[in-house]
Amino acid sequence: MRARARGFREWHNPKMIRILRLIAAGCLIAAVLSAAPATADAIDGNWCALDGRHFTIDGPAITTPGGVHVTGNYRRHYFAYTVPKPEPNAGAAVLMTLVNEETVHLKVDVPGAETEIWRRCDLTS
Repeated sequence: MRARARGFREWHNPKMIRILRLIAAGCLIAAVLSAAPATADAIDGNWCALDGRHFTIDGPAITTPGGVHVTGNYRRHYFAYTVPKPEPNAGAAVLMTLVNEETVHLKVDVPGAETEIWRRCDLTS
């Protein structure tokens, strides 16, 4: 009985109560932060340009805007490939960078080409 009374006093010690409150607050913060929706932090997916062109990246495989299936150099936030024949700029390198979850910057490595902005799209709609 004496041991139980001593344990009771230890748990009601103001210092122990503060520690328990800090632990509880930390657990609450961790739970709230982990409840955020998951996002795809990779360049994989379907991408659309404002003019209607689209391409799909799935790991090192890409279906180009011209509909050709080729393999490229894949990194989680970057993708590069060589434009296949018979597409415009055949033989040129295309370099892509994932800017954020919804945006890719695409640059065709030819003189005078500007960086294009592509957005995620849903090809089934």
